[in-house]
Amino acid sequence: MKNKTLAAYLALLFGCIGTHRFYLKGLADKWGWLHLLASSIGLYGIRRVMVFGQDDRLAWVLVPFFGASLAAACLAAIVFGLMDKTKWNAAYNPSASSEATAGNSSGLGIFAVILALLLGATALISAIAFTGQRYFEATLKVA
Repeated sequence: MKNKTLAAYLALLFGCIGTHRFYLKGLADKWGWLHLLASSIGLYGIRRVMVFGQDDRLAWVLVPFFGASLAAACLAAIVFGLMDKTKWNAAYNPSASSEATAGNSSGLGIFAVILALLLGATALISAIAFTGQRYFEATLKVA
């Protein structure tokens, strides 16, 4: 039985490395591995910023991958937390009844949704702002 609240928290806390996808669909899930790849690329970009400074052009291309992966994981946490019990059980617990308790919503699940909204919006706006800033700085230096 796949628990909806657990899946929401896995997406919120460890979604960048695809844990929620691996929990729900197994290690063969390509989207879970894509989360891990995107986060690794973004973290490499952050490392380049720390080593070479903010003027590293490759870093400003790589860093938004981490933000996008984080925003996608937070979106998954929101979707999981707000999904109807019958839809959840049909999708992730097909052998159980549509009223199985694993698909129930709880206060903890709603708290995960609130945290995911806060973190996801912050990550998405930060990634867009960082990329935009680097793009316009590079454009102004050329002109």
